Amino acid sequence: MKIYLDTIGCRLNQSEIETFARQFRAAGHSIVASPDQADLVVINTCTVTAAAASDSRQKIRQAARSGSAEIVATGCWTTLNPKEALALPGVSRVIDNQAKERLVLDVLRLPAETFDMEPVEREPLPGARARTRAFVKVQDGCDNRCTFCITTIARGPGRSRTLEEVLGDIRLACNGSEAAKEVVLTGVHLGSWGYDFSPQQHLSDLIRSILANTDVPRLRLSSLEPWDLDESFFGLWENYRLCRHLHLPLQSGCAATLKRMARKTTPDSFAALASAARKSIPGVAITTDVIVGFPGEDEAEFAESLQFVKEMEFAGGHVFTYSSRPGTAAARMPRQVPHPLRKEFNARMRAAIRQSGQEYRRNLIGQTLDVLWESIEGLDGESWQVAGLTDNYVRVSAASPKPLQNEITPAHLLSLTEEGIAGSID
Repeated sequence: MKIYLDTIGCRLNQSEIETFARQFRAAGHSIVASPDQADLVVINTCTVTAAAASDSRQKIRQAARSGSAEIVATGCWTTLNPKEALALPGVSRVIDNQAKERLVLDVLRLPAETFDMEPVEREPLPGARARTRAFVKVQDGCDNRCTFCITTIARGPGRSRTLEEVLGDIRLACNGSEAAKEVVLTGVHLGSWGYDFSPQQHLSDLIRSILANTDVPRLRLSSLEPWDLDESFFGLWENYRLCRHLHLPLQSGCAATLKRMARKTTPDSFAALASAARKSIPGVAITTDVIVGFPGEDEAEFAESLQFVKEMEFAGGHVFTYSSRPGTAAARMPRQVPHPLRKEFNARMRAAIRQSGQEYRRNLIGQTLDVLWESIEGLDGESWQVAGLTDNYVRVSAASPKPLQNEITPAHLLSLTEEGIAGSID
């Protein structure tokens, strides 16, 4: 069959569809770039916000309009709304998160030992989901009870993949003609990797083992909760292969708001952690997530959060307008913030993070940094426009005398662009 894979939401979802692609290919099927080419469509949904849930439904409807392919819906929104998902046009099957690891086997009606065969060479997903980076799932689920989060309900309790499984996936990703030059470790609660082992292990043990036992040129970490880290963690960055980028979700810079969110951090402890990271990792980019308009957040609390965000000088971040998710504690809280005020808070917070991000990039002008080139566009047959990421997660664009996709080369950083830096390649 020809199979189209798509996803909404987090890097963990991206990692999962890459695994589906490898398994479908191992079973003899091909992956195509659009739903109109497909016999089977698999869509990995998200429900972290109302907008993500809406986007998930829209993806399914678009796939149904594109052709007559059978549609399989999976992921967080599907898990929480199986009847609604099954009622959407074209959907023949709904597979919840608890059964997701067997999705390919179940869809193809294959025995479990099917994927004990010789693994196929990595091949990036075609079309809009093409990535030179490989996303590797190391953990799923979460035992935290942040009051705004629906993901803990949709994904279930925290559980870690074994070291051997993770190393195997990374070796697969880094072998062959399409070998990834960068691996991104993903999970719902990445920093909890190993907590469920006996004896207990820590994410730092996993990172050391990956760096010691694989040849991955660059290793990047996705989102890390600040309470899982201490100052000693940052000593890992003595190894240059570990990317100088930390995504530390803050959610609010106001202590009272954080308490209502049931976050296991405070502005003071977050600031101390960020300071320790910057001291240990020169040039590190610290990015974050912030929620605005959380129940009970008035002008005073927002102002406190905004001021703290400005002081943190983040290299970038995502600002989310609070979205009430049925089944969460926050949805039942009093003093829900009016939507116009939430929108205003969002605009002001985005402006602050945009400004600090520009300042971070401005301080890089004049440096020469290695870039993993991810996209190329031929200009005239003799030159190309290329774009990619530095290890500290800055997007660089440059003209190149040759196509450099999935290569790491140095680039001299020249000037700011809207979302990144223009560079030159010797």
